[in-house]
Formats: sequence, structure tokens, C-alpha cells
Amino acid sequence: MKKITLQEKTQVANELLEEIKALHTPGEQVRFMEVCGTHTVAIFREGIRQLLPDGIELVSGPGCPVCVTDQVYMDKALAYAAMDDVIVATFGDMLKVPGTHSNLWEAKSAGAHIHIIYSPLEIIELGKANPDKKIVFLAIGFETTIAVIAAAVKAVAMSGLKNVFFLVSHKLVPPALRALANQKEGHLDGFILPGHVSVIIGEEPYSFIPTECHMPSCIAGFDGLEILAAVRDLLAQRKSGQYYVGNQYKSVVAKKGNPVAVKLMDELYEVIDDTWRGIGVIPKSGLRLKGEYAAFDAERMILLGPIESGGVPKGCQCGRVLQGLIRPDECGLFGKLCTADHPVGACMVSVEGSCAAWYKYGRASGGMTWEE
Repeated sequence: MKKITLQEKTQVANELLEEIKALHTPGEQVRFMEVCGTHTVAIFREGIRQLLPDGIELVSGPGCPVCVTDQVYMDKALAYAAMDDVIVATFGDMLKVPGTHSNLWEAKSAGAHIHIIYSPLEIIELGKANPDKKIVFLAIGFETTIAVIAAAVKAVAMSGLKNVFFLVSHKLVPPALRALANQKEGHLDGFILPGHVSVIIGEEPYSFIPTECHMPSCIAGFDGLEILAAVRDLLAQRKSGQYYVGNQYKSVVAKKGNPVAVKLMDELYEVIDDTWRGIGVIPKSGLRLKGEYAAFDAERMILLGPIESGGVPKGCQCGRVLQGLIRPDECGLFGKLCTADHPVGACMVSVEGSCAAWYKYGRASGGMTWEE
């Protein structure tokens, strides 16, 4: 495939912006939510907010799995880490996610057995190397990661290991979108749908957005042109009154997604109600291991005592940020008590968190444009 030059990219961007301008009614205020944290970063990096006409607002949503991992879940992870016969295995981006009183980084510094891994399959070797320990892997993430972790669960089952377990807090994106579309506060006019998640689940799980919520939606890749094309698509749907699930990422997103990954997820997991940090319980938005794979569920196999979880840190507005009700810089802690080096809320922890993106890019010029 021919690589597009900077000049060609600038020309296409200008054409898209002209179309967007023509489709947008001057003076009308519209709010489109980009659900994916990677989109938030790309929008900042390429200066897309500054390129759009006045009246078109891009709102960051709950598209960062670290950010929506519930505080109670982190308290459970810390409780496991405090057990002498347990090793907690986790990706590095979980270390500073706050629990009620501490985080994994502080626990590790204090001597807790916390092992950082880069691939879920590493837990097999970790389990073999520590037969006298129970390995608890922190299994979080959206559909993109769920499929990978499901493969790891199956690999553990096939290995015959009896000391490897999963503390599951997977989140499903479509139910969260339904909740956001139906919330009374902070009206949204459309969704820029996540690219990575859509590679797994395809277009069809979003069909309720146009049919039930009567809103436009469009899957986008992570190039600035693809994001602009998605904005144009959303405006075109609004203009015509004909809503559908658009797709500006057709090179990798099929209508039915990845059937092998979907089948694997269906085989291992059952759908449950789940709690999203700062948002609350969203019906049918989580998963837990089922059938023979329930034997690898940490909560069922390694019982914990009562978990005392407190409220969110005083002044933290992560919940309202995740719902698109306020911008990160409208939180009183942002850039003051809450920074990338000293995060108070989960939205500042991950590089994909909306607060982290605003802190890194939004305090200056808002990102680069193609001409720069």
C-alpha cells in the first residue's frame, strides 16, 4: 500500500474539514464522545480539537480499562498481595491504581510479593517456578484484552497447573455505551467507537445505538484522518436523520468481528453486572469464569475476609470525567494535587487515561497539526 505523504495528508485533512464545516449548522452545539483512550491521545497529539469548527465538542469517555477498574477490586488485589503464600502477577500499569488506603506500588515497596509481567502466558512459568505459592493474575481489560487473557486461562487449564488463578474484572464496552447514551445529565450526540475493541467484536454489538438510542456512531482507527472521517460520518448521519453504525476502520474491523476470539470468550465467561469506577454498577457489563474454568477464579478458590473499602479521595472527579460530564481540567485537583507523578485518581494513572492525556498534551497548545 502506497504511503501517504505529508502534503497528501494535509490535503485530505483540509477536504474533510471542509465537509465537516458544511455539515455542521453554525451556532449548533454538538457533543461527540470518543470512547477509546487511545483516541483521546491521538486527538490531542494531532490537534484535532483545534481544527474542528466552533460548536463541535469532543468529549473523552471511559475508554481506559485501568481507569474504570473499581476501587474494591484494587482492595481485593492488595489483600491477596498481603498473603504470605500468594504472588500477585500484574501488568505494570496497574501498580499505581489507587485502592482505599494504598496501591500495589506501595505494597511492593513494603515487601509484598508482586510480580510484573508483560504477557499473560508468563503466569504459567511463574506458577511452575513457585509450586509452593498461589499465583493470582489481575485480569482486567476490555474485549481486546479479554480474548488474550481467555487464551491464557485455557493454556493454564491445559497445563495442569493447580496454583494459578485469575482475579477477573473484565469490562464490556457496549453496555457502558448504552448507560452513557441513557444518562440524564451531559447529553451526548454521538459516539466515536473504539478501534481495538471493534476488531474483536465487530460492528453488530453496537446496533442498539442507532435503533434504540437514535444516535449516530462510527468506528474509527487511530490516524487523525480516520478520526476526522468519523466526525464527518457522525455529522452526516445527524444531517440526514438516518442513523447507523459507521465504520472508518474497515481495513481491520469486520461486521462480525473476530469469530475465533468471540467464541473463545463465550466458552470461558458468563456475563454479569459489574461496577465501573466512578460510574457504579452497569448491568451485564462484566464477565466471570464459568463451568470448568471457574476452578481458576481467585475469588472462588482463595477466599478473602471482609474487604473494607472507603469512598473516593476527597475532591476527585474521575467519575464525572469518565462519564463525559466535565473536562479533566475542570476538576479542582487536576494539575495541582493530582499530577502524572502523583496521581490521586485512576484517570491520571494510565497513559490512556483522559486526565493523563489532558495533563500531558492539553496544558500547552493542544497538540500538533499536520502543518507543524
